[in-house]
Amino acid sequence: MGVRLPVVALARQILSRSASIASRAASTSSEVPRGFFAVYVGENQKRRFVVPVSYLNQPLFQDLLRKAEEEFGFNHPTGGLTIPCRVDTFIDVTSRLSSS
Repeated sequence: MGVRLPVVALARQILSRSASIASRAASTSSEVPRGFFAVYVGENQKRRFVVPVSYLNQPLFQDLLRKAEEEFGFNHPTGGLTIPCRVDTFIDVTSRLSSS
């Protein structure tokens, strides 16, 4: 078994590897403000959410990143970070994070 990267380093690696794909798609998507990043959420149809980078330090969000790692590794189908959970679950998790 290989060495597991800390979750923040894992997210950075996923985002940097998908940056070239995402930059090509930037002409069709809106810009992401500084201090935020885009994620794609959903089981079948993907919805795009822009979330603060501070979420990367939150255990609840790190659980979602681990789930993404298990399902996709570094090969995200949208070119960005894809989180394989239901949209309503993601909204529930992020609303908890924003209220804390």
